[in-house]
Amino acid sequence: MPNHFLILKNVGNAPVHILPNLVRIPIFAFFQSMIDKNHEIDKLVELNDELENYFRNTIIPQMFVDANLVLRKFTPPAMKQFNLASSDVGRYIRDITDNIRFPTIVENIQHVIDNNEILEKEIQTNDMRWYQMNIIPYVIQKSNKANGVIITFIDITVRIADLKEQEKLISDYETLLDTISHDIKNPLTHLILSVQVLKTIPPTDSSQTQKILQNIDTGILKVKTIIDELTDSRRRQYKYKEEEELLNFEHILEDARFTLADNIKQSGAEITSNIGASEITFSRRKLRSILYNLILNAIKYKSPDRKPIISVTTATEDNFIVVSVKDNGLGIAEDKQEAIFTKYYRAEESVEGTGIGLYLIKANVTSSGGKIEVKSTLGEGSEFRVFLKIK
Repeated sequence: MPNHFLILKNVGNAPVHILPNLVRIPIFAFFQSMIDKNHEIDKLVELNDELENYFRNTIIPQMFVDANLVLRKFTPPAMKQFNLASSDVGRYIRDITDNIRFPTIVENIQHVIDNNEILEKEIQTNDMRWYQMNIIPYVIQKSNKANGVIITFIDITVRIADLKEQEKLISDYETLLDTISHDIKNPLTHLILSVQVLKTIPPTDSSQTQKILQNIDTGILKVKTIIDELTDSRRRQYKYKEEEELLNFEHILEDARFTLADNIKQSGAEITSNIGASEITFSRRKLRSILYNLILNAIKYKSPDRKPIISVTTATEDNFIVVSVKDNGLGIAEDKQEAIFTKYYRAEESVEGTGIGLYLIKANVTSSGGKIEVKSTLGEGSEFRVFLKIK
């Protein structure tokens, strides 16, 4: 029978000898172990290449900082945004905080490492740009301890500007209501009183009649002037563009979630999404308003017996992109499902609101060649389906 054992002896730099009294290693097992080790090395090289490829090609500024607060890797967008160089790899993060321009980042990183929890916050750097900063612990599974962090920076400067513009519109809206309740209400009250007095004047007293009519005429001109001033000034100040553009639906959904963050947190709402159609040509302001109002309504009309669960989906159907917002809230009685789209109508008087949200959604959708439908079961929840024409 042939000998299938390799007998090894290696002393210093001496060659391997075949001796009968030494440990014998099966040749097959020896070479198999070498192959396995080479396979493991190849696998590690492949994984490292994939990681390097990810870091080279991601469009988001990201940094990897180890448990000793040493910068180990960063993406090209991070290099560009924070003026990092290859020589910064291996440096303590504290030494390059001037590049990142956010003073408490070291403390934030240390907090995540110590507590093994994700930190999310909106930050503004010294160059006045806003970022959504996420610091995520890099956890070793065996020890369940953080061996460093991965930091991502998402530029939300435009989003913050949009939110500020929305706040300004809300402020203008409040100013308009205040103007209506004071500057317009007073002349109208005066007009009503004048008409009432006019009704009591005898037909023969023409001088008194003329005086009252003059007061009425003055009041009407005053109201007209106020209305003209209001509409003209808002037309000049209106900065939101109505132009349609190619939009990413996920980004608009994130805008709505960001704006409603407090409502979502207070209600404990869980929002899921399944985006089958991600791109749409539409007005950014209108699409944001549609999603904002539908999600806000789903939260406001939640059932007191369960946590709000809201599902947002998009899909292509015929010549439309269908946006669905489904909830498990109070539901809407069948005889009210048409009325909810009329101005100032509210399905539940006990729920705070103006009753204008769904009216505005329908106006925005129908003016663009689309439609909106509702399916609802009282006590179980509602689903609103918005049909936006593909262009």
